[in-house]
This record gives sequence, C-alpha cells and structure tokens, in this order.
Amino acid sequence: MGPAPLVEVRDLTVSVGGRALVSGVGFTLAAGERVALVGASGAGKTLTGLALLGLLPPGAVVTGSVRVGGTELVGASERVLAGLRGRVSALVPQDPGTSLNPQVRVGRQVAAPLRRAGLGRRAAAARVETLLTELRLPAGTARRFPVQLSGGQRQRAALAMALACDPALLLADEPTSALDGTVQAGVLGTLGAATRDRGTALLLVTHDLAAAATTCDRLLVLGAGRLLADGPLPQVLADPQPVVRALVEATVALSPPLPGGAR
Repeated sequence: MGPAPLVEVRDLTVSVGGRALVSGVGFTLAAGERVALVGASGAGKTLTGLALLGLLPPGAVVTGSVRVGGTELVGASERVLAGLRGRVSALVPQDPGTSLNPQVRVGRQVAAPLRRAGLGRRAAAARVETLLTELRLPAGTARRFPVQLSGGQRQRAALAMALACDPALLLADEPTSALDGTVQAGVLGTLGAATRDRGTALLLVTHDLAAAATTCDRLLVLGAGRLLADGPLPQVLADPQPVVRALVEATVALSPPLPGGAR
C-alpha cells in the first residue's frame, strides 16, 4: 500500500447565501504532483482551491472533508489553519499588485513567513536572497518596494514568499491573469521549475489551458460547481462527454497560445 495522498477532498460542498457554488467535489493530490483545476468563470475553481487553505470567504458554509497533510480542515479552528499556512500549504495569489504591501520592501515581505517560523534575522535575509536569485529576480530586489518592480517581477516575489518555508502544497490562483501576455510564459516556467525542483505539489487554478499544458500533467475540470473530469491532460482533452467537450472547447477559445520563449 502506497503513501497516503497529500490532499484528500471528499464530497466538498461550499454554499454562500444558501446557494451551493461547489457541490460534491472529490479528488486527491499526491506529494510532488502538478495538477491544473480548470473551468469557465463561475465554475467554482477558486472556492475549491481556497478550501485547501481554509481561506474561504466569510459566510461560506462548508460540508464534506478536506484533508491536507493528514489534517482535517473542515471545521478546524483558525489556530490550526494558521499553523498549516506557509509551513504545509501556501498561496500564490492572482494579483501581486494587491497582495504585496506597497509600503514595505520586498525582502522584508518575503522574510515575514521565515521570521514567523522562528528563523533569525540574518538567516532569513540569506534565505530571501537565495530565493530571489533562484526565481530570476535582479540583484537588489530585496531592497526595492513593489512599485519599483514590473508585474512579472512582483509575481515572482509573491512566489518567493509562498515558497519561503518550503510548503508541501502550493496553490496558484490564476497567477498570470494580471500579467501581460509577453511575461506569462516566463512566470509559468519559473513556477513549474520551482515546484518540480522542490517536489512541491502544485494545484494551478486557471481558465487557461495553455497555462495548464505548460505547467501540469493532470487536469481537473469543473463545471457549475461540479467535477466533470479528472485525468491526464491528453485523456481529458479527448473526453467524449458532451458537457466536458463543450467546456474544454470554450476554455480553449479563451486560451491563445503563449508566445514562445517570452519572459
């Protein structure tokens, strides 16, 4: 019998205002696996992803089971959830322009989860420099403010913050949707390489099949809050179910090929 999955989602239902926006979703995610969660706008992708971090919005009613690293998140206290974030699971948000504090230098923000984990100031600063270099950010980035960085550089800084404590699971929520098309490929390449090199499990939430194909090997397809398909990317793209085909074709229409070699 093999090791238990890193993530186990069973019969996940998320309701807001009495309306079920995610219904009966279930899947597993193994350590080191890279999976894309795709679907049209409003399909429930982000709600499903945020359930893995216990970050659902106020008023959301959750039933079912979400286990990450062996810990049940549904019904868990904020203290338990906070102890997992950064150490076991981490988020790369959609828009680094709003997720990074414009008044705090980049290095200090990337160091924050390391300091909370108990790392000393010097050790944290050295770790930050290593991360920023690995993610191909220019020298001196740690001393800059987010406004002094390009959009792609800000997203790499947000990725550095998420990876600071080497989490087992990384949730990337539409990480390139706020970027110009010419920098998307470079950020996705960095995301894929960073998770692969660390053996980090990746759940990429996206409506962009080009991004999914660039970074992931497996595809989860959501439609109207329900899981419609789960399997290797070529298998799902060839799925004969009319509802899956229609959703995939609609998603392809929104997903122009990324420019080759763009950064």
